[in-house]
Amino acid sequence: MNGLFLFIGKAGLNGFHILNTFESLGLDPTLVATVAGLGFVQPTEIQEKAIPVLLQGTRDFIGLAQTGTGKTAAFGLPLLQWVEASARIPQALIICPTRELCLQITQDMNRYRPKGKGNLILAVYGGSPITGQIKDLRKGVSVVVATPGRLIDLIERKAIDLEEIKWVVLDEADEMLNMGFQEDIEFILKNTPNRNSLWLFSATMPSEIRKVTKRYMQTPVEVTVGTANSSNINIDHQYYACLHHDRYEVLKRIIDFNPGMYGIIFARTKIETQEIAEKLTREGYDIDAIHGDLTQVQRDKVMAAFRSKHLRLLVATDVAARGIDVKGITHVINYELPDDAEVYTHRSGRTGRAGHSGISASLVTPKEMYRLKQIERLLQTKFHPLDIPSGKDVCRKQFFHFTDKLLSTDIQHGDYETYLPLLQEKFAAISKEEILQRVASMEFDRFLQYYANAADLNLRGGKKEGRKKGSEGKPSAPGQYRRLFVNLGIKDGFYKASFLQFILDMSELPKSVLGRIDMKDMNSWIEIEPDSMNQMIRALDGKKFRGRKIRMNDAEMGGKRSRS
Repeated sequence: MNGLFLFIGKAGLNGFHILNTFESLGLDPTLVATVAGLGFVQPTEIQEKAIPVLLQGTRDFIGLAQTGTGKTAAFGLPLLQWVEASARIPQALIICPTRELCLQITQDMNRYRPKGKGNLILAVYGGSPITGQIKDLRKGVSVVVATPGRLIDLIERKAIDLEEIKWVVLDEADEMLNMGFQEDIEFILKNTPNRNSLWLFSATMPSEIRKVTKRYMQTPVEVTVGTANSSNINIDHQYYACLHHDRYEVLKRIIDFNPGMYGIIFARTKIETQEIAEKLTREGYDIDAIHGDLTQVQRDKVMAAFRSKHLRLLVATDVAARGIDVKGITHVINYELPDDAEVYTHRSGRTGRAGHSGISASLVTPKEMYRLKQIERLLQTKFHPLDIPSGKDVCRKQFFHFTDKLLSTDIQHGDYETYLPLLQEKFAAISKEEILQRVASMEFDRFLQYYANAADLNLRGGKKEGRKKGSEGKPSAPGQYRRLFVNLGIKDGFYKASFLQFILDMSELPKSVLGRIDMKDMNSWIEIEPDSMNQMIRALDGKKFRGRKIRMNDAEMGGKRSRS
């Protein structure tokens, strides 16, 4: 139950402050006893505000709160109190964007429910055989936790009966709409005609969600914890100003300067995630990547290694990282800033959870500073500029980390006494100082050699990023773009971030060569540096998307294709 350690004060008798408890919210004593047995007594702010409303059972509800504030318990506990376990038919439906979140919610709700009281909870999701899930549904369940695609498969196979569904929960609603699930969600809501109420939980409230609430909710109670679209106060937002071609080296410096890091690195494309992971793996880092090309088995293997901390670092695309809920993340690193503030909110929300502090660090080129300022303004938060660590800084930090680790090593549980005489004999002719030097040399030779002549990567005196020659053999002037037309748009299932990732994946171009993207229902216009225009056109023009031929050309040439 994430975030249950936030204490909420209430004015009590004679001016004293008493702590609100789950019992005072109106929950059944058996549920209160169960969560108390888990060590939780005081609710978080979203739980305090949501649970009394949801226990009415008939009010539509909108809860805006950051990831990690205890939203699962906020809707899970009222559902467990409402559903009739003896009926053994689905009465409550929880819809969430990813398999990982689906399993996490199911696991949490199984922890909350009183043992021996029924309330069978079933997770249904893609990437797992549907036949087994159909068999489990036929055995009888009270609560179904589902991803949209798998739930629609079950509806169309008539394997699930939604006629008795009384309560529908949309969790991580903004994530689902960002992933293109709006039509799926509306189809599901149309197939739950007898529901008593709809409960929607989201970190942000974009216009698409507001439209859904107006269409399917009646005078909903709306609760905001913190400021809408704001960032978690437990997260320190940092940025490093750097040149585009220095990004990878800056990333390494940040990792090396934080030897205890347990973090996620966000990149824009699956190609980029794989390249970063492969480079760092070759250089000895415990890291792997998750992206859309992985099978579910491969993804599960990577995530299991990351959760167990056999991997200390994970490189991910935004789509692949949806629903990742891993405890103890210390750092989120944005290899490039996303275009949308909502995407940044979800990236940074992977750290600073359950009352713990976290760091969200971004690598920002001079061209991207406007985007950083835009995110600051939309999230009402301040990014702190940091100097890129020097080679000496990294070596010093690593040295002190190693000495602290050495001094704190537990030597009480090994049979080392047996080997002490042999060790003393071996080291009899060597001084203590020389032994320490040898230990330090074994540990630090790699860092000392790598960083011996390390360059200063910080931007000084307003220095701007240099331009690289493109395919046409001459550099473009900063800020100059050509416009491309393409016959793909919003009705093709794209939103801005997914469209950007699609064209970058297809063209294998970096985001830095693009300017503004203007998306319409049927078409889009893309600003691109002249040097990269032909590469983009060659990569997309004439290819097929969902059976339809893509047409891309230079918009400034009146529809004529640019010649390479």
